[in-house]
Amino acid sequence: AIALVAFVCVGVFLVWWWNPGVDLQPWRSGHPPGPWAAWQRQVDVWRDDGLRREPDHEYRPLESISVDLQLAVLVSEDINFFGHGAVDPEAVGEAIGEWWRGSRLRGASTISQQLARTLFLSHDRSWWRKIEEARLAWWLEKRLGKKRILELYLNVVEFGPGLLGAEAAACHYHGLSADELNAEHAAELAACLPSPGRDNPATATDLWSLRREIILRRIDGAGWLRERLEALNEGPARPSSLPEEG
Repeated sequence: AIALVAFVCVGVFLVWWWNPGVDLQPWRSGHPPGPWAAWQRQVDVWRDDGLRREPDHEYRPLESISVDLQLAVLVSEDINFFGHGAVDPEAVGEAIGEWWRGSRLRGASTISQQLARTLFLSHDRSWWRKIEEARLAWWLEKRLGKKRILELYLNVVEFGPGLLGAEAAACHYHGLSADELNAEHAAELAACLPSPGRDNPATATDLWSLRREIILRRIDGAGWLRERLEALNEGPARPSSLPEEG
């Protein structure tokens, strides 16, 4: 009886996993289609405060976003982005090991997982949300590909209160377009990502300053990743042939 229940549970889980649960077709190219989860959360916060506002956001294709910013974000958030799938088993193992030794459990989320959460999920800290995040990240990689995932991430991630995406952040903090950012500008923006509401160029906290310096050092040592990004920006946004949603 136990074996049968286990078999049924595994079957149900696999059926659930094998369906993304959202229509990813509109996300394959161009401007993000309508408000996403993080956008709506910010609007709801403002509404609760009696404000009728929308986040500052302007879409830019990857080729119109500085390679320095692309590099800064990857060395900060997911340096092995091109070397693993939707989930990075090595990073997960390291996080669990640190937790086992008494440290606070950290996320170890890939760019794909962070994008899945930003677009479709809540910020609840639960194991079930992490499983949903992994499933959606797997489907994002399957349907969209690495280049489109990076492009979307840089267009929807929060760089400060109500500042969504690279173009809004570049304009707000530096008076520049996203394609004009140099390595120092890029490090300042990437240093926002773990806690953009608290640590950003406007608040200039000690933690933000420390992150900025670490990211600048990592940029200097990641020439191999810069070359990969430069080649990526010259190629197509996604595979020329992708299966239809099933």
